[in-house]
Amino acid sequence: MPRARLYGINHVALEVDDVEETVDFFSRLFDVRSVSRVGRGAFLDIGDQFVALFERGVEVRHFGLVVDDKDAVREALAANGIEQLPGRFLDFRDPSGNIIQVVQYDQVQFTKEARILRAMGLSSEKTQAALDELREQGLRPAD
Repeated sequence: MPRARLYGINHVALEVDDVEETVDFFSRLFDVRSVSRVGRGAFLDIGDQFVALFERGVEVRHFGLVVDDKDAVREALAANGIEQLPGRFLDFRDPSGNIIQVVQYDQVQFTKEARILRAMGLSSEKTQAALDELREQGLRPAD
């Protein structure tokens, strides 16, 4: 059975007591250029990656891995008897209970330099939606 290749870490999602206090904390320590807010959460943009901050009870701590083939991960989960968590994302737990969320490289704004991708034997292709996200972030020139 083919297995998905890892590209990298897309994001980390943290549970916090107070979203605004935590945004302020990061902003005092780092040059935070962009913060997107959604409901009771905030995303600290780090170029093509992000740190997600959610009020406790709104979202569960997790980290996002970027892979080349999300369907291969689904197949591997099923073949190994690992439960996919309910919801719109491909989430599952490792043996210690940590939640891992899987996203596919060509579908998200996460990027790696071409020479790194070549060395890893991975593709640099992106969907139009991912290219649009990169352009909106100022990380890709207009065509």
